[in-house]
Amino acid sequence: MALDTPARPVGGSAVDRWFHISERGSNVSREVRGGLVTFFTMAYIIALNPLIIGTVPDKTGHLISGLPATPENVGPTIAMVAAATALIAGIMTILMGVLGRFPLGLAAGLGLNALLAYVIAPMMTWPQAMGLVVWEGVLITILVLTGFRTAVFRAVPRSLRAGIAVGIGLFIAFVGLLDAGIVRKPAAGPPVEFGISGSLLGWPMAIFVIGLAIAAILYARRVPGALLIAIGGATLLAIIVEAVLKLGAMTDATGEVVNPTGWKLNVPEIDNIIALPDLSLLGRVDPIGGFTANGVGFGAILMIVLLIFSLLLADFFDTMGTVVAVGAEGKLLDDNGNPQHLTPILLVDSAAAIAGGLGSTSSNTSFVESAAGVGEGARTGLASVVTGAAFLAAVFLAPLVNVVPSEAATPVLVFVGFLMMSQVTAVDWDEIEDGLPAFLTIALMPFAFSITVGIGAGFITYVVLKVARGKATKVHPLMYVVAALFVIYFVQGLIGQLVG
Repeated sequence: MALDTPARPVGGSAVDRWFHISERGSNVSREVRGGLVTFFTMAYIIALNPLIIGTVPDKTGHLISGLPATPENVGPTIAMVAAATALIAGIMTILMGVLGRFPLGLAAGLGLNALLAYVIAPMMTWPQAMGLVVWEGVLITILVLTGFRTAVFRAVPRSLRAGIAVGIGLFIAFVGLLDAGIVRKPAAGPPVEFGISGSLLGWPMAIFVIGLAIAAILYARRVPGALLIAIGGATLLAIIVEAVLKLGAMTDATGEVVNPTGWKLNVPEIDNIIALPDLSLLGRVDPIGGFTANGVGFGAILMIVLLIFSLLLADFFDTMGTVVAVGAEGKLLDDNGNPQHLTPILLVDSAAAIAGGLGSTSSNTSFVESAAGVGEGARTGLASVVTGAAFLAAVFLAPLVNVVPSEAATPVLVFVGFLMMSQVTAVDWDEIEDGLPAFLTIALMPFAFSITVGIGAGFITYVVLKVARGKATKVHPLMYVVAALFVIYFVQGLIGQLVG
């Protein structure tokens, strides 16, 4: 559910008609607030993407900037990646707003960038790795233009759609808790733990708790802009705390934890507000070299094909899950669970993968954090235009954007995770072929830390159980195709070993 404040139509203007503002019960001020909330919950990608793809050397020992992988070159490289990340995110998010007319923000996808940095780049040069991203985007765009991607979207049963929405709610809540340091990976013992050795210690954690309390109280009192106010209030308090106590960052330049009670991602301090960006990463792409970087034998070529397939499948179904979750939260889906303008939404998302490769920022995709903007009241693509404009401003105002610490923005993610739990009632838990696939989808998204894995497990289980209960004819043919693709996806490591 989202804030139920009265909408004030802006009349029959061209902007209102194009974005369906009045039709969807919204108004311009609500869209602006929602767009800004989405931006602030996504803005961490400007800092995080450079740490992932800007610090890892490729096969030749060079960073993505083309500079040798030495400590003195890491800083300039990170700045270059940050500027390109904000630029591509801004352009593609605005396109989503104008063409898709849906409240989705796009940026370099987490998980996709890690696969690129830690698996693909060490096998070839960075331009060659980005070339594979471009090909992934081209292939997924072809799937949209041929109608296949749209058809798969429509073939997913309602119970799985609900499971996807709830699973993503838990996923983004888990992301929020991790990025705030409320949930951490201990040096030994269980996979995760609460706070530091089971306790909440330090001002950054206090900022998170205060921000979550502000969001919940203002939302309960139906205050317009509750989530944006929570981010702003928590940020202001964080700036004051840092100015007085000088807490510093949790990790050093290598990512090693040196200050457990420090700030997780961004240190909330104001230094230089404006910086001229270095956009020389744009166009540093080799679309051909990646296919022969490790030889021309069958095994080498098959491995490259599997890597592209991994990028494609993750991008394909992450987006589907995000659109379902955001649409369900904003009540933007029709009776069949589909949004308006589905094909343009998927087409822009596919083009974002190409743009991410050409811009050397990794594949760009729709962000589940967009649900935070919807929770604030965003219902149309106008909110995405606002989010995109903020990203473009961040190209020059990156130091100002980095003032917002993750501890101030992530309470909104946790709160939106709570809002998205309402979809769980749409699953028929009495029928195992509906309930078990939905459960596995919900459970594996946060536990495996992958939207794609959750969706894949749900798809395969749904098909197997339907067949086992003699209901094979009730399964859409495309569900069989997709389930088979997911089987390949899950065993691709074994395939690689067999042909390696």
